[in-house]
Amino acid sequence: MDSSPPPDLIHIASLVVHALPQHAQEVVAAIGALPGAQVHAASAAGKLVVTLEADSDGTMLDHIATIQRLDGVLTAALVYQCADRRETMEEEMADADRPT
Repeated sequence: MDSSPPPDLIHIASLVVHALPQHAQEVVAAIGALPGAQVHAASAAGKLVVTLEADSDGTMLDHIATIQRLDGVLTAALVYQCADRRETMEEEMADADRPT
């Protein structure tokens, strides 16, 4: 049995959130208050592009559920989710368009 500690993972997800337009500002503020959450775009129709970062899958699921339950949120659709070792996610990568 492997007794090594579990890897230090980072979980990243993106969501499209649809809020009632009259509640969009409050929804943006509430999402922005969640640790690791960022609203990248918002439309006048109440559609938001959101990313989440968390240290565990449980925390990620809690944040998604919190967003889904916010007053004024109609839907919160998961678009992308990944989990990888923190050390891998923090590695510098060469830009394909620039020589190293």
